[in-house]
Amino acid sequence: MSPHFDPERQSAGHRSTLVSVAVNIVLTIVQIVIGLFAHSQALVADAIHSLSDLVSDGVVLIANKHSQKAPDADHPYGHRRFETAASLAVGALLLAVGIGMLWGSFTKLQRPEAIPEVHSAALIVAALALITKELLFRYLLRVAQRVRSTMLAANAWHARSDAASSFVVALGIIANLAGFHLADPLAALIVGLMIIRAGWKFFFTSFNDLMDSAVDENTEARIRQHIVATPGVQGIHDLKTRKMGDMIWVEVDIEMDATLTIAQGHDIAVAARKRVMDNEPVLDVMTHFDPVSVGTARKQDPHIP
Repeated sequence: MSPHFDPERQSAGHRSTLVSVAVNIVLTIVQIVIGLFAHSQALVADAIHSLSDLVSDGVVLIANKHSQKAPDADHPYGHRRFETAASLAVGALLLAVGIGMLWGSFTKLQRPEAIPEVHSAALIVAALALITKELLFRYLLRVAQRVRSTMLAANAWHARSDAASSFVVALGIIANLAGFHLADPLAALIVGLMIIRAGWKFFFTSFNDLMDSAVDENTEARIRQHIVATPGVQGIHDLKTRKMGDMIWVEVDIEMDATLTIAQGHDIAVAARKRVMDNEPVLDVMTHFDPVSVGTARKQDPHIP
C-alpha cells in the first residue's frame, strides 16, 4: 500500500469530524435561540464561535479526503500539504471571527446604558456548552494523537478554545445577573481575544510549514542517529528535512566506503531509508552515495560521536 494513503487515519479523521459537526450544529442552534431570548451578547458570540467550528469541520473533512490522494503527474510529492493549507484556513477563520467579536463588543461597551440584564436561562446553556465542548476537545485530541494528525489536533484545540470561551461567557453571565451589566459584552470581548490568539497560532505554524520549514532539532537528531547507526554508513552530511502535512520529507548524502560496489552501496542506502521510515513519520528519504576513505567521515562529522 502506498505510504501516501492511510485508510485508518482517513476513517478516524472523517468519523471524529462528523461527531464534531453534530455537536456544533446542536450547540449553535441552542446558543443563538437562548442568547437572543436571554439578551446575552456573550452567548450569541459563543454561538458564532460554534458556527465557525462548523465551517472549520467542513474544511477538515475536505482536506482529510484530498490529502490522502496518491502522487500524480501534477503533484509528484503527493497531496499532504492539503492538510497544512486546511490548518492555515482554520487559523484565518479564527482570526476573522475573533476580530468580528471584538468589534461587536466595543460597539456595545460604548453604550452601557443600553445593555440589558441577561436572563438566567443563558447561564444554564453556557454551562451545558462548557461541559460539551470540553468533552468534545478530549475526544478529538485523543483521535488526533492516535493517528498523528496536526490538522485534527488543530480542530481539537479549536474545540478547547470553545470550552474556554464558554467558561468566560458563564462568568460574564453570572456577573451580569449580579448587577454588573457590562460583564456580558466584556466576556464577549475576552472570547474574541482568545479566538484571535488561537487563530494566529495555527495560521503562523501552517504558514511556516508551507514555506518548507525544517523539523525540530530533536526530530532531526533522531533521524540522523537512525541513518548513522545503519551498518555500512561511515557518516552523513547535507541532511535536509521539510514538512509535508503531518509527514516529513528527508534528503541526505550518505558517506560510504569508496571500495564498495554500486550494488553494495545501494543496499546500505535502502537499509538506512527503511530504518528511518520504520521509526519516524517520514514519507520518503532521498539518498546520495558519497565515497570516502573508511573511518574519516565519522571524525569529520561533529554530529556523530
